[in-house]
Amino acid sequence: MQSSPTTPSKSWIRALPYSRVPFPSALSHRAKYFIWRLYTPLHPHMRDVSVALGLVSASAKVEKWGARQDYLMGTIAPHESITSVIEYLIEHGYANHFVAWKDEGEVVSLRYVENFKYQYHVRIFEDGEVRAHYEYTPECHPVHHYNAVGFEDRRDEFLSLLGDRITQAY
Repeated sequence: MQSSPTTPSKSWIRALPYSRVPFPSALSHRAKYFIWRLYTPLHPHMRDVSVALGLVSASAKVEKWGARQDYLMGTIAPHESITSVIEYLIEHGYANHFVAWKDEGEVVSLRYVENFKYQYHVRIFEDGEVRAHYEYTPECHPVHHYNAVGFEDRRDEFLSLLGDRITQAY
């Protein structure tokens, strides 16, 4: 593993554009859309309070998925920085996905929302590791999302997007 690339400041991360799902065409999803629009700003606080009060166990998450979720793509290439890779992903439609669990050492969680139902999700870590997967959005299927139902590797798509910005893991 390479040496730790420079980690952007928390204020820089907070200033990234927020990810939002598009308004759903299916009538059955519209109530979910409005509920999540109200809940989203509260999520980081609710997540942290729920863990602190023991309502949701952070250790259960680690037992289920490990300290970091699956699908390691690689590490930030030596000629890149965490910031440059984040900026590149933002230019390609990704945005800050703060309505997500935080994996150990995670700097940022970015997603590209394909539609109300599916998203591409990239996590970048302070040691330069990049992990990514395709999944249900939490807004459409929160239980499936939480339980990692339908997680897909989509490795070729992510590697094609990231190109030489990462050193590929095998």
